[in-house]
Amino acid sequence: MDARYAKRKEELMAECQVSPEVFAGLMERLRPFAQPFINSLSRSEQAEHARTYLGGLLADIGRKNCESIAYYFEQERDPLQNFLGKSPWDHRPLLTELARQVGATLGEPDGVLVFDPSGFAKKGDDSVGVARQWLGRFGKVDNGQVGIYLAYVARKEHALVDTRLYLPEDWARDYERRKKAGVPKGTVFKTRHELALEILRDRRHLLPHSWVTGDDEMGRSSKFRADLRDMDERYLLAVPCNTSIRDLNGAVPEGNGPGTPRVRPFEQVQAWIQTVPAEAWTTVDVRDGEKGPLLVQVVTTRVRARDENRRIGPEELLIVIRSAQLDGTWKTDYYLSNAAVDTPRPELARAAKAEHRVEECFQRGKSEAGMADYEVRTWQGWHHHQTLSMIATWFLVQESLRGKVVAPAVTVPLIRKGLALLIREATGSYDTDRIARSCTRLAERSALARFYAWRQRRLLAPLRVNQRR
Repeated sequence: MDARYAKRKEELMAECQVSPEVFAGLMERLRPFAQPFINSLSRSEQAEHARTYLGGLLADIGRKNCESIAYYFEQERDPLQNFLGKSPWDHRPLLTELARQVGATLGEPDGVLVFDPSGFAKKGDDSVGVARQWLGRFGKVDNGQVGIYLAYVARKEHALVDTRLYLPEDWARDYERRKKAGVPKGTVFKTRHELALEILRDRRHLLPHSWVTGDDEMGRSSKFRADLRDMDERYLLAVPCNTSIRDLNGAVPEGNGPGTPRVRPFEQVQAWIQTVPAEAWTTVDVRDGEKGPLLVQVVTTRVRARDENRRIGPEELLIVIRSAQLDGTWKTDYYLSNAAVDTPRPELARAAKAEHRVEECFQRGKSEAGMADYEVRTWQGWHHHQTLSMIATWFLVQESLRGKVVAPAVTVPLIRKGLALLIREATGSYDTDRIARSCTRLAERSALARFYAWRQRRLLAPLRVNQRR
């Protein structure tokens, strides 16, 4: 091996040496971390359930729902399920505290606010907000729920800070379904873009930023872009490849006759990009990635875009960013922005790629803090679980930042793994007595299901035969 690579390999291995200092006091720090959030809960039992649930979301449990968490800590599941799905505590003050902490810890003047509608596939139609609808994360229309999420992206870290459940129109009009699912009175139908604007109004003062970004579901709406302009927000939003634009900087064709206006025709951005000469692209090194530097090519031009009703919109900046794939092809993304024409292309690329960081936020939430593991059907239950999952993830982010001071290779998954081992140790070893108690609870749940199923038929469920003689 070349001496340079041998030396770098040795240096990388040295970075991976995780000192016990990273995990010293980790369990003890969890309780004071949770306190500012729990302060908004009015009853002491709510506070204890919140601590239990946060601990369960961070523990080494396969599926992090109420039943699994309660049994992990050797508690009855009904009180915890009631706390999550029925208890009327308000999750919004907890999200306000989360946004405040994220802004205070990660905040920088050119931070990026990223909006992303995230779908959860669901069976049945009883869970609040479930409908056949576009689930962007799965790339198709399917049965599920959709939440609108806000992530804050800074140079040193990123985190989810707020969410709203999208309630489809059919749900908003159905009084009986709303009542059964506990949808608050006065809740009216709002589009996904209206929910994003609502979050933005509530949180932007807590999160220093200079950009608002989002995927093409957010960017395709000309009204959403207009609303952001009215709020004096600088946006950079992805748009579909078939967006119709007129290049204001491009060559104008010859007129067809006297009096014919000489303007460039409208065309789809995917067709326009084919006419861009090679020398027009700027190569930008966005950041270091796991598999090498993240290099992209950027081109920009002034355009006017047609909206959904084929009306011509105001002047905007079109940004096209492409990156080479391993198979030799290009992955191309298109964006519209109200940024100044002279905005440096590296800054445009940074804002655009910050939008992709939300994927890592969701991966953390789902893999490390059970974001998608909920089994609740009510409005309160959904918002309660999502709020506590985001708070649990934020604790891991804070601890990873702390750990990097002494061990640069520390990541959120490593912190969660270490914390899970500490929680497991604190709850006691899994001896035969504890295993037997856990299995007893599972057997009791199955027996109750049998009991009620037989009773529906006006019959007594048969007893099991004890094999001991």
